[in-house]
Amino acid sequence: MPLRIDFVTIFPSMFEPLLAEGIIARGIKQGLLDVHVWDLRDFATDKHRSTDDEAYGGGPGMVMLAEPVLRCVEAIRAEAAEGGDAAILMTSPQGRVFTQAAARDLASRSWLIFLCGRYEGFDERIREALQPDEISIGDFVVSGGELPAMVIADAVGRMIEGVVGNSVSVEEDSFFRGLLDYPHYTRPEELRGMRVPDVLLSGHHEKIRKWRKEQALRATLRKRPDLLDGAELDEEAQAMLRRIREE
Repeated sequence: MPLRIDFVTIFPSMFEPLLAEGIIARGIKQGLLDVHVWDLRDFATDKHRSTDDEAYGGGPGMVMLAEPVLRCVEAIRAEAAEGGDAAILMTSPQGRVFTQAAARDLASRSWLIFLCGRYEGFDERIREALQPDEISIGDFVVSGGELPAMVIADAVGRMIEGVVGNSVSVEEDSFFRGLLDYPHYTRPEELRGMRVPDVLLSGHHEKIRKWRKEQALRATLRKRPDLLDGAELDEEAQAMLRRIREE
């Protein structure tokens, strides 16, 4: 069964590039992803197709109405009655920070529904009724939930076996094992006085493996040392890290 992904939004056209190019498009073409985009305005209850209103208690900005969202989710569930239990995801700066581990977890699910907010956010009763998993892509605010939803979906989609042609490429990505990626080089061997490390030209696969492992540790220690506390380090990596720290 393909992983089903539903996006609930007031700007469905924003998802057209996502469905036309890249990892998600490839997954759809291969039958590994089943993606649907829902226009929240189709579930409004008035002739103006309203999806937001002023906040009780005053204040700037508008609030997303609860009824259209609840009706839309009900329609999605009715259409995919055989799809099992959906994980309802709300993109929100208040949510848990999205990580590679979270991407792996979501990729193991069979069905994801993204609620893409706008303005000042959602009527709180949406949270009360749906109990969504709130996810943030960082401690900053963007104008709506569509871009974060697409970022999360892309990260999840590439974890589905077969979507990325070379599974080893996914396994060696930054964060997959808790470390940053090692440096990469391609032709030419020398560029403006900068040479490719000799070990990569040696053809000695074991030396190359160890070099890459050590470089990943060095990059993580230099750029994101906080990641090392939760990284999956075997005995070889632990020995390398001790030596690097002693230098």
